[in-house]
Amino acid sequence: MVKEIAIKVENASKKYCKSLKRSMYYGINDIGRNMFGLSSHSGKLRKNEFWALDDISFEVKRGETLGIIGPNGAGKTTLLKLLNGIFWPDRGKITVKGRVGALIAVGAGFHPLLTGRENVYINAAILGMTKKEVDEKFDDIIEFAGIGDFLDTPVKFYSSGMFVRLGFAVAVHCEPDILLVDEVLAVGDEGFQNKCFNKIGELKKNGTTVILVSHNMHIISTFTEKSVFLNGGKANYFNSVAEGIKEYNKLFIKKRDLEIEKICSGNNKIKFTNIKINKRILHPGDSFSLSMEYSSAVDYNEIDIDTVIISNNEPSIYFQATNKAFNKKINLKKGKHSMKIDIENIRLHNSMAKIVIAIYSKNRSGYLFWWRIPVEFKTIDYSTGKNFYNVQYEVK
Repeated sequence: MVKEIAIKVENASKKYCKSLKRSMYYGINDIGRNMFGLSSHSGKLRKNEFWALDDISFEVKRGETLGIIGPNGAGKTTLLKLLNGIFWPDRGKITVKGRVGALIAVGAGFHPLLTGRENVYINAAILGMTKKEVDEKFDDIIEFAGIGDFLDTPVKFYSSGMFVRLGFAVAVHCEPDILLVDEVLAVGDEGFQNKCFNKIGELKKNGTTVILVSHNMHIISTFTEKSVFLNGGKANYFNSVAEGIKEYNKLFIKKRDLEIEKICSGNNKIKFTNIKINKRILHPGDSFSLSMEYSSAVDYNEIDIDTVIISNNEPSIYFQATNKAFNKKINLKKGKHSMKIDIENIRLHNSMAKIVIAIYSKNRSGYLFWWRIPVEFKTIDYSTGKNFYNVQYEVK
């Protein structure tokens, strides 16, 4: 069965003016021309104008979840405002079918002098709910928002987190056919974010189309199926969210990020040479191997070997363990020998990361070896959920 198209964007463009004075002049001029039935020439750029969005096209089917990603200033929020009908495109066409619930800006649609209770009714009315519908769902909205004793307090005294909780609660309880959510969810604490994404999952099961804007690629990869990558007002549409994330990550990868950081390869008593890496592009289930030879003037007994996989773009560690976690006691004997370290069956996907191998003398009294090796984990359609791997050590 073919799903109905909920959102269709056809060659849509939106322009802004860098000068406030000139923007006001253009606005008055356009209104005057329209009053006399003349074209405002909205499809052309005038002095100080620029295209915030330029020739954007994509469609989203009923029940799908789309992630919109891109750097700051790429036009993500402008696109959401076009989808929500706050702005009209200067060129092109946007078709949206169904009731829209939107959370685009902290406090949007709230009157600062009115209470939380009063703003619930006003905001719900803007979203198309009747007073009877709000009365029936009011308790659920307030419970979800968790504003408790502040219900009858003017919202100008609310924190940004309280604004978001109340705004999101109203938006999801209007039973939208389409839900638009901007980065504002990042303002909420972790508990509320979990509640929000659980609710988004519930709405999706009921056929709601969700458009999600975020700089958090973990959220995008977890909760969306397809992606639109915006940059400089231009858009690329990806049927695979992972491919869109890869394009986003390329913005922040510099040449030095692809180079191996050889921080330490021995000292005046031990030298590691002929160091080989089996591969730096891995697919789920692949193993990473580092082999090398060493020449030591002394015995190093009970060394520690750290193996770490760390995200290249976010401050998070995918995996970390020492040989002691595997009950493996390792000694490096005097003379010329070889060693190999294997991280087996890695299940990461669609990520730029660094594999860190660090070798310490007994009781971590000094570094013997320390390399950071940039790697890429190729895409699969879903995460396997495994994050603890088997590591093998071989010393000859």
